[in-house]
Amino acid sequence: MGAIVAIVGRPNVGKSTFFNRLIQRREAIVDAVSGVTRDRHYGKSDWNGKEFSVIDTGGYVLGSDDIFEQQIDKQVELAIDEADAILFMVDVEAGITGMDEDVAKLLRRVKKPVFLVVNKVDNAKRAADAVEFYALGLGDYFTISSINGSGTGELLDALVQELPETKDEEEELPRFAVVGRPNAGKSSFINALIGKDRYIVTDIAGTTRDSIDTKYNRFGFEFNLVDTAGIRRKSKVKEDLEFYSVMRSVRAIEHSDVCILIFDATRGFDGQVSNIFWLAQRNNKGIVILVNKWDLVEDKQSNTMKEYTKRIKQAIEPFVDVPIIFISVLNKQRIFKAIETAVEVYKNRSKKIKTSELNDVLLPIIQHTPPPAYKDKYVKIKYITQLPTPYPQFAFFCNLPQYVRDPYKRFLENKIREHFDFTGVPITIFMRKK
Repeated sequence: MGAIVAIVGRPNVGKSTFFNRLIQRREAIVDAVSGVTRDRHYGKSDWNGKEFSVIDTGGYVLGSDDIFEQQIDKQVELAIDEADAILFMVDVEAGITGMDEDVAKLLRRVKKPVFLVVNKVDNAKRAADAVEFYALGLGDYFTISSINGSGTGELLDALVQELPETKDEEEELPRFAVVGRPNAGKSSFINALIGKDRYIVTDIAGTTRDSIDTKYNRFGFEFNLVDTAGIRRKSKVKEDLEFYSVMRSVRAIEHSDVCILIFDATRGFDGQVSNIFWLAQRNNKGIVILVNKWDLVEDKQSNTMKEYTKRIKQAIEPFVDVPIIFISVLNKQRIFKAIETAVEVYKNRSKKIKTSELNDVLLPIIQHTPPPAYKDKYVKIKYITQLPTPYPQFAFFCNLPQYVRDPYKRFLENKIREHFDFTGVPITIFMRKK
């Protein structure tokens, strides 16, 4: 389980630029207009071999400062609840503002590590100006320039020392996270399984605020079921973006082994559902897709299960080796089949294949269909092994790893899937120099 680090602060202090530097991708849209960071930004970073997730709570509310002031408290409280460490960013050019003082007041009560980060310090005069931030009562501060990266090394050194040690995954029960949009039937699904109304289920979207764990034993297999607050799509950017639900779901996905993604058949596999799917896939989790409320789909003629399945598979290409089960929570239709499938996916995810077997099966296929030549150079793959990681990763040793392109890696992945059952589990392929 990785630790979670949240970046908080008022708009325009440079949170997104710093976030991009941490995850080394231009994911957030950075612009000088207050509040352009539309999305909750979430990515993975690592420093000195310690991996952690970064959440940029960036000015995610458009509109006037007063709307923002109500929101920033929420944002900070959320970070306090959910993150393992908090980076509070301020801007040396602006000095201490009223909003900074409000945030500092919330953070002074926190038992978690809080780092005061003074941004835009790129010369000696500004470094001297930063002294005024002692007045926030948060102790020492770090001066950085998120544009050119100066000072970030010292900050990250200090940060990773404070992050909790990752626990050994062995002793813990497998965790199945039930994820999806609000009102897709997540809580009802869990109630139907456990047979008691542990969760209050109402028709108001978003009644499940927290993710709750339930120990569950079925088919002689014990695991934790995690119900998450539904991930809500952002309809109007100005309103509270259900930042909570998203963070909770992100956290539940991160800390799970298998994600059971439920969506409402009458609403379809929309963008929001596929976002959750890709979030689980990017985190290398096992995935089972449940199409709920299938009994309510009107036009079964043009909407056969086969057609519907085909449409979902188009939406999740190229990772289509995922179980899709049509259920009705209300009529308890196929809900145990869903759990049984999740257990299978869990076992697939932890499956280890003997090196000799891998080579016996795959080398002849590779000889028959070698990687295409690149600039007249021929790639020779000599040897394959599965890496000792919690989820399936394979290393292919060859003479020119840099010339193996993605389509060929996909070909190899498909061959692995054809011969060994990895249904529901993302596979990573590395080309290594022999």
